[in-house]
Amino acid sequence: MIERIVPAATETAEAYGDLPGAMLFPEEELLVKAAVAKRRGEFTTARHCARQALTRLGAPAGAILTGERGAPLWPEGVVGSITHCDGYRAAVVARPAQVTSIGIDAEPALPLPSGVLDAVALADERIAVKELLESAPGVPWDRLLFSAKESVYKAWFPLMRRFLEFEGARLVFDQAGGIAPAGGTDPAGGTGPVGGTFTAHLLAGPAKAGSRTLHTFDGRWLSENGIVLTSVTVPA
Repeated sequence: MIERIVPAATETAEAYGDLPGAMLFPEEELLVKAAVAKRRGEFTTARHCARQALTRLGAPAGAILTGERGAPLWPEGVVGSITHCDGYRAAVVARPAQVTSIGIDAEPALPLPSGVLDAVALADERIAVKELLESAPGVPWDRLLFSAKESVYKAWFPLMRRFLEFEGARLVFDQAGGIAPAGGTDPAGGTGPVGGTFTAHLLAGPAKAGSRTLHTFDGRWLSENGIVLTSVTVPA
């Protein structure tokens, strides 16, 4: 799934549950020594996916530790992102010559718990979500908004090294309400894979990517197999 919403220059790996053969390096074990079994399983398989993607990229596939605010510490000469949720784990990596920063996020394709949308969405985003839920009910637009904001943050943090609040970016989804990939169905049907694009307007201030000043990030999304996936890519 994930390879359909990231650039061709990336390498990816994914799993639809915990892999029995997945293992952690001793240094990684320390990161989850106090975690419950569910969290540990997701973390272990996600790290396994990351190492698969690194190998395909031709990069060292050793321990992947965490840095500031829990961001993965990639080998020198690699950018990437990791995500995991119930039923899905994935990683994507690339070389900085092709991709400056990337963020991915996966969520179960279910409505957000009560009250969460109000906490993460701006007023105009809440209005847009309500309209999209009415016009294209086959997509959990509130959960999609949450996921997209997570991807925006994951792409933002390596560039700016500071936290981005939920209100720091305003998201606008494509006006069609969803673009079906090849072989997919219309989002209003709610029975097949659907996806599209979104734009994140950076209200917290522009992002710096080398000599470039970015006021927006471009994103892509996909809803399939009970999973919502989002990605934000800052190309080199």
